[in-house]
Amino acid sequence: MKASKTKQVALSGLLFALAIVLSIVESMVAPLLGLPPFVKIGLANIVVMYALFFMGLRQALFLAILKALFVLLTRGVVAGWLSLCGGLTSLLVMWLLHRLFKKKVTYFILSVCGALGHNVGQLVAASFVLGDVLAMAYAPILLIFGLVMGFVTSSGLTALLGRLKHAGLGDFNTEQEEN
Repeated sequence: MKASKTKQVALSGLLFALAIVLSIVESMVAPLLGLPPFVKIGLANIVVMYALFFMGLRQALFLAILKALFVLLTRGVVAGWLSLCGGLTSLLVMWLLHRLFKKKVTYFILSVCGALGHNVGQLVAASFVLGDVLAMAYAPILLIFGLVMGFVTSSGLTALLGRLKHAGLGDFNTEQEEN
C-alpha cells in the first residue's frame, strides 16, 4: 500500500511539473498564433483531464488547485482567482458528464464541455471582480474559442494516451474517441 501511495505522489508531482511546462510553452506560443487577449490554448488542462479520467477526481482537483496557485504566484491575484474559478468549473463539468454518461461520452465532448465550463467560470469570476456583468460581453469570443481549444486539448489528450500506450506505460482506451 505504501509503494502505491509513493507512486501516486511521484506521478502527481510529475503531472504538476508537466502542467507547468505546458503552461510556459503555451505562453510562448500564444502570441505567435495571434490569439485575442485572455484566450488560452489550455495545454495544461490536458494534465488535469488525464488525472480526472485515470487517477480520479481527488487528484484532478489537487492538480487544478496547484495550477491556480502557480498562476497566483506568477501572474497575480486576479489571474490566480480566474484560474481557480475556471479550473474548478471545468473540472466539475467534466466530472459530472463523465460520471453521468460513463463510456457514452467521448474525450472530445468532455474536453469541449470542460473548455466551455472553464470560460464560463472565468467570466463569472471576472464579473465578480469587476463588480458588474461587463465581462459577459466577452462571452461570445471566449465560447467560440472554447470550442476550438476544447478540440485542441482533446487531440492532445488522445495523442498523449496513444504515446503512453505505445511506450508500454499503460493500457488506455484511446478508441473512446471513436465511440
